[in-house]
Amino acid sequence: MKQPSTAAPSTPVAPQIPRAGGVAEVAPGVLWVRLALPLALDHVNVWLLEDGEGWTLVDTGLSNEGTRDAWAALEREAMGGRPLRRIVCTHYHPDHIGLSGWLASRHGAELWCSRTEWLSARFYSTQPLGEARAVFRRFYRRAGVARREMEPLVEQARTYKQWVPQVPPSHRRLQDGDELEAGRTRWRVVVGRGHAPEHVCLHAPALRLFVSGDQVLLSITPNVSVWPNEPEADPVGDFLQSGAELRSRVPDDVLVLPSHGQPFAGLHARLDALATHHRQRLEEASAACAEPRTAWEVTRALFPRELDPHQSTFAVGEGLAHLNHLVRAGMVRREPREGRPDLFVRADRLAT
Repeated sequence: MKQPSTAAPSTPVAPQIPRAGGVAEVAPGVLWVRLALPLALDHVNVWLLEDGEGWTLVDTGLSNEGTRDAWAALEREAMGGRPLRRIVCTHYHPDHIGLSGWLASRHGAELWCSRTEWLSARFYSTQPLGEARAVFRRFYRRAGVARREMEPLVEQARTYKQWVPQVPPSHRRLQDGDELEAGRTRWRVVVGRGHAPEHVCLHAPALRLFVSGDQVLLSITPNVSVWPNEPEADPVGDFLQSGAELRSRVPDDVLVLPSHGQPFAGLHARLDALATHHRQRLEEASAACAEPRTAWEVTRALFPRELDPHQSTFAVGEGLAHLNHLVRAGMVRREPREGRPDLFVRADRLAT
């Protein structure tokens, strides 16, 4: 008599990429929605989870007329007129939480996210523009950005409030290890760090799905940056530690649902590749500090191509993130200079 197979089931298969504003079914009750972004990275993926008489939404897109129009169409068509019961936001970046206030008010939905991400969104969406510009200018001056190149970066301080005009005034806190139920599926919260301070990922063991947000991407590397509000942070250290933890806690047979690009298999291999990428970047940053260099000079060595102001803010943040990690590891020394940009030099090149 034929024996039943004991082989593990294969990883779920990703559907075809939906058009902008369109929908594809990833698994029963799990819909993939792709929303347009007015950036070089031209889209964000968000996820609709069937939830009884309504829906749970994971991430929102940013706040602009095109995204609001897309949601109005989705409400009529993909959502079948059923309301959002809950909005889960993975982290505070505009393409993930930007439309949360509008959608929450429209549907009477509750916002669920980690405390740190909610506080960050509330702060940046209400920070006076003059204060934000002053903090940005001090940050880029300390990094060594020349004045003619600095002002376009300083003006990026206005974009958060434009794309996140309203964040719900209260939230339901999500912490690592929490579980939430949508329909009959249980999703476990797995917190990642480095790209954002307390990034919520969701794992559904029964469906073998992992909503990775921006914590794990296949087509690009997640941005890991130092930002003006915490200039000596070590997000690279956080990201490397978080990747090792994700590898041990989430099985490799999941279909990864990322915020950009398309769903993919091979979570553990991708985590390994991202760790390798940052170790290589650390070597490159260290090599650039053979002689004393400003953070801007190191950034230009790491990112030699032409960048627009939006991309440049990410590049400076990444450059400083790797330098800060090297400083913390004792491999590079930071030399503060009153009224002038900090210098960074490799510890083995210091005069004895």
